[in-house]
Amino acid sequence: MPQQEAFRIEVARFDDLPDIVSIYNATIPGRQVTADLEPVSVESRIGWFEAHRQDRHPLWVLRAEGRVAGWLSFSSYHSRAAYDATVELSIYVSEAERGRGLGGMLIRHAIAAAPPLGVKTLVGLVFGHNEPSLRLLGKHGFERWGLLPRVAELDGIERDLVIVGLRVG
Repeated sequence: MPQQEAFRIEVARFDDLPDIVSIYNATIPGRQVTADLEPVSVESRIGWFEAHRQDRHPLWVLRAEGRVAGWLSFSSYHSRAAYDATVELSIYVSEAERGRGLGGMLIRHAIAAAPPLGVKTLVGLVFGHNEPSLRLLGKHGFERWGLLPRVAELDGIERDLVIVGLRVG
């Protein structure tokens, strides 16, 4: 487990966007984490960045010695008002920083940050073959709530999507 003082989680700044995009793009070739098949540009993510308002759907970065080592976001689960207390959780950790407990640190931050934002439910959408993420989320109390079989196709292979969730607060 990393020493707490060596890492800091804070609301992302616009100048963090290139690092956020770089960490995200590094996951695309592995076909395990995201449904994007080609890298995204910083410019294409500006609207996404701006949609993450600190008061409702924040975007945080985890800094290690000043550099962005990972990020966490809350996104709208559904546009209809009855779902406002539910958010989709996304967590990405830099390849160089994996295996150091940072994913767990980001999950614990998400769980603690949710209630003050009025969030009662965290939902994760994880490919069924992404066992490391499913194990990590399970370790922090997330349960398997659903399965969408073969809904994604990655390089000609149909993949399942597992829905995990956690009630918080």
